[in-house]
Amino acid sequence: MGAEPLMAGNSQRRGRSDGAGKKTATAGTGGKNRRSLAGRGATPPAEQRTGHPAARRAADEARQRADRARARQRSAEQPELLLGRNPVVEALRARIPATALYVVTGDTTRPGADERITEALGLAADRGLPLLEVGKGEFDRMSQGALHQGIGLQVPPYDYAHPDDFLQIARDSGRAPLIVAMDGVTDPRNLGAVVRSAAAFDAHGVVVPQRRAVGMTASAWRTSAGAAARLRVARAVNLPRALTAYQDAGLQTVGLAGDGDVELHEYDGFADPVALVVGAEGTGLSRLVREKCDVVVRIPIDRDTESLNVSVAAGIALYQAAAARR
Repeated sequence: MGAEPLMAGNSQRRGRSDGAGKKTATAGTGGKNRRSLAGRGATPPAEQRTGHPAARRAADEARQRADRARARQRSAEQPELLLGRNPVVEALRARIPATALYVVTGDTTRPGADERITEALGLAADRGLPLLEVGKGEFDRMSQGALHQGIGLQVPPYDYAHPDDFLQIARDSGRAPLIVAMDGVTDPRNLGAVVRSAAAFDAHGVVVPQRRAVGMTASAWRTSAGAAARLRVARAVNLPRALTAYQDAGLQTVGLAGDGDVELHEYDGFADPVALVVGAEGTGLSRLVREKCDVVVRIPIDRDTESLNVSVAAGIALYQAAAARR
């Protein structure tokens, strides 16, 4: 049979016919059509669209960043192996914390053994450190192919203070707080040198950020020449927030930058509670950290000299602070 013709009154279209071919009003949609016409807003970026290749790439990159961060965290929590005859002897002389001395088998008994190895053995024995002899192949693996000269000192992870601890240390000392905050410094030798200057000029502690900055490695310990055993280093999860806490405690935050508003010798607040803030090598203070500084001072230098090393600049400012407090 053929298809039944559409007759008036049985139309499948939404409008109803009145029998004379004229449609009556269509039933309302409850605003659905109006909402459809309004659209769904701006199209999100490709990285935010589920299933889009760009979104998958962004997710993969985020996972890789998280993996790298976890790897850095695990590395920071593992003992460090300080390698080389001179570095090991210098570290032992400075009495940096250590848990064991590794020496390649035979190097301690071979005729004409290097005098630095002999000295290292004596210093380690005086401290009661275990002496562990290992084969050269095994030590090559432990040092991941780095030049080790047959000797290595195992250094435990550093026990960081909390930034707030320095406020109590200052109260116990009876002196106005003087704290050094380091913004994004990545060279451990600069950290060690700043710790040494901070200890020399009676600062109460040094604060470093937890991310994108160097921590207290064996190299930093060695550069501090033992000062890190007398002066604590704290890690701040968020450095601007730590500076805000210092401001709330009554400290003035004093940034140090080549384009500072006030020359160092003109600043007269160092006798008061102060947090001295120094920036990274080359880039200086980051924007967020600089915004947390109550004042930014500069060290006047010869115009042909582009800038000072961060540890040198910190040492000059700390000397100025110590002079103001005498």
